[in-house]
Amino acid sequence: MTEEFKVTMLGHRGVGKTSILTAMYEQFDETFKDTNLQLTPDPESSALLQERVGQLKALLDDFEATGGLEGDENPRSFYFDLGKVGAKPSMKLVFQDFPGGYINNNPKFVENAMEECVAVLIAIDAPALMEAGGKWNDLMNRPKQICNFFQRSYGNLQEPKLVIFVPIRCEKYLQNDEDAKKLLRCIKSEYEQLFNFFKSEKLLTKIACVITPVQTVGTVFFSSIKPETIDGKVQPHFYFRKMSHDAGYTPKDSDQPLRYLLSFLLQLHHGKKWGKFNFIRQLFNLDKYLLESARKSAIKCKTSGGFDIVQGKDKLFMDK
Repeated sequence: MTEEFKVTMLGHRGVGKTSILTAMYEQFDETFKDTNLQLTPDPESSALLQERVGQLKALLDDFEATGGLEGDENPRSFYFDLGKVGAKPSMKLVFQDFPGGYINNNPKFVENAMEECVAVLIAIDAPALMEAGGKWNDLMNRPKQICNFFQRSYGNLQEPKLVIFVPIRCEKYLQNDEDAKKLLRCIKSEYEQLFNFFKSEKLLTKIACVITPVQTVGTVFFSSIKPETIDGKVQPHFYFRKMSHDAGYTPKDSDQPLRYLLSFLLQLHHGKKWGKFNFIRQLFNLDKYLLESARKSAIKCKTSGGFDIVQGKDKLFMDK
């Protein structure tokens, strides 16, 4: 039986969860080209994600672009088999995506998803965080509400977890080291309550936490915000512009969340026994090729230029 690892995508409506997963999918071949591993989606996941890749690329059709993709109205699970090229898969990765409105309308579903997964990926809308003094951050990114979900779901944590903060639409904020440092400072400031929760005595030894920016298009930069009134409520509309009229689709760093996930699983293999994840040691021992391939991928995890291991480096395989 192929072992299964679940990753939950977490974020409010419109922050870009679907865009992250799509960009990751589009870069799978590039991520594993040096390892001879293949990550193969099931037919339904493949068809939907290929359609979403086309939509991401279509953002470049107009000089003034939208910021990302529309999310689904229903929860979806995307299934991927991971293993050696041409061989039987060694493991299955499942990315669980759900409508952003669920954090308001179906919180129990979200909490259950968080409890059963090995990793949580938190999508962060970077312009909402960075622009207008962070005026729209609480509305779009909901940092306190996100923290409350972790407080309820991780209150009696027994197994290790990986939490990946993924700012997207962040092309403007990664042009130089100073801008990248400012992005990190803002994330750590706005999510301070959540980071402090992770650092608590009960959780410090169980949670690895990293920040991995993803440029889902690469050539579309934030331009302006125009508030609009929708159903009597003021909502921000974010506008973006291509860096040039002939700019192409060049996503950057969409491989990093997956590399960190493999790094986390690899370190679980090397570390002490962890409850229901004990089988990871056996899995890697039985498949030496998977062990070496995961190692090759993990050593390419970035730790500078906007990337940071906030805590739990000992829970990540960082052989550098």
